[in-house]
Amino acid sequence: MLAGGGRDQRLERLVNTIMALHRRLSCGDAFLSDWGVALASLAIRFYVGWQFLKSGMVKVQDWSTTLDLFRYEYMVPLLPPELAAAMGTAGELALPLLLFIGLLTRPAALALCAVNVMAVVSYPQLFQFDCPAAVNDHFYWGALLLVVVAMGPGRVSLDAWLARRTAAVR
Repeated sequence: MLAGGGRDQRLERLVNTIMALHRRLSCGDAFLSDWGVALASLAIRFYVGWQFLKSGMVKVQDWSTTLDLFRYEYMVPLLPPELAAAMGTAGELALPLLLFIGLLTRPAALALCAVNVMAVVSYPQLFQFDCPAAVNDHFYWGALLLVVVAMGPGRVSLDAWLARRTAAVR
């Protein structure tokens, strides 16, 4: 009888030790969830936004070449090449700016994801290159944009500032 009781006490001490260790190790979870998500979202917003902003700036620098690309290389469905070029370039220039400042972050990330999908769909040659990095980049950017859509902009954004301000007024 005593032997069994000793095992129960050892098991109870082990469970208590594990629970105490868990409490100590998870004491910063709320802080990390709050600020970790905010900083991760900020990094993703800047990284992906910068890729698209660079692309939009290249298109604007030589508009006649951009129009030729949309006429003869990119096969955007349903839109005339001139309209597709203007819309794509406008998206690549405006949406990253919204991501950078964290304003309308989820809609901007979703819209930029649509621009990304359209870029892949309208340029099927991406799948024929020997270097898979060209198409893989678009998959990574799309996945990262969906992460921003799912987790939001975090604390480091105008969206969060506006939400706090709106809540304070109520």
